Amino acid sequence: MIEMEVCANSVSSALEAQKGGAKRVELCASLTEGGTTPSYAEIKLAKQLLHIEVYPIIRPRGGDFLYSELEFELMKEDIKICKELQCEGIVTGILTADGKVDKDRCAELVELAKPMKAAFHRAFDMTVNMEEAMEDLISLGFIRILTSGGKATALDGAEQLAKLIRKADQRIAIMPGACVNTSNIQQLISKTGAKEFHGSARKNHSSKMLFRNTELSMGNDADEYSSSLTDAELVKKLLELANSAK
Repeated sequence: MIEMEVCANSVSSALEAQKGGAKRVELCASLTEGGTTPSYAEIKLAKQLLHIEVYPIIRPRGGDFLYSELEFELMKEDIKICKELQCEGIVTGILTADGKVDKDRCAELVELAKPMKAAFHRAFDMTVNMEEAMEDLISLGFIRILTSGGKATALDGAEQLAKLIRKADQRIAIMPGACVNTSNIQQLISKTGAKEFHGSARKNHSSKMLFRNTELSMGNDADEYSSSLTDAELVKKLLELANSAK
């Protein structure tokens, strides 16, 4: 059976992911920046309300994956919180300035996280050599890599994803993600041979606000009067399609 990880932008989205049959959630804040570390309260309530695996992302900011000493300390403190709240794992990633896996820092995070498991996020797609990076992550003890094959979408990177899955040879899970939807999931699974995939399965919801000030926006030209949340039925549909792919 093909399994699904849902990128959940809130506890509400995480509950929908669970209802739809997801295996786990990658719990994130600020998906417009590619995901940053969620709040203590989000993680705590997710662990209280979910029976599926909860993997918070440990990423102190958007942008690149080259972190200062202060940012690295923040990441370590967030991992301690996840351990305190008994999360099943974390999702993280640190690179060096020359585009390689920062093995020293990543080793420290993996060790600190134990007994939680550690997965590596799409910082992998920003590495100079993905095959080398994969071998580094295997040696460090990461169990899974989220990747689009170095392309804007997982479907665009399907050839590279298939190559990585063959080279991994079950030593580490290669999980396709980025713009995975009902129109491409069957093609993606068939082309890559992946056994699990990552998606947000979100739908937009209009605000119930009656008074609306349309003269300003609180940030990044965002629509202040809509929100995007994971939808259980969409999760179910993606899993159905993935498991019927040939």
